[in-house]
Amino acid sequence: MKVKFFSDTDTALVEFSNRKVSETKEINENIYIDLDSAGNLVAMTIEHAKKQASLPSLSYEQIEKEMPDKKVQRSTKGRRYARPL
Repeated sequence: MKVKFFSDTDTALVEFSNRKVSETKEINENIYIDLDSAGNLVAMTIEHAKKQASLPSLSYEQIEKEMPDKKVQRSTKGRRYARPL
């Protein structure tokens, strides 16, 4: 994953993969997502990024295993999330 910020246009680009973009969808007037031919997320563009996102702060956290005091459940869309017991 790559995060790029273009200060001259105040635009942030988050690239999730290098697959070919087949379609771009407008989420709102400042946020767009790029999808490949299978509907997978390829990238997200955020215009007026300083107002839309907290750009001075960027963090990344990778969770490898469950926390002892958390139970992992599946939501209806197949995403995993943890909640306190």
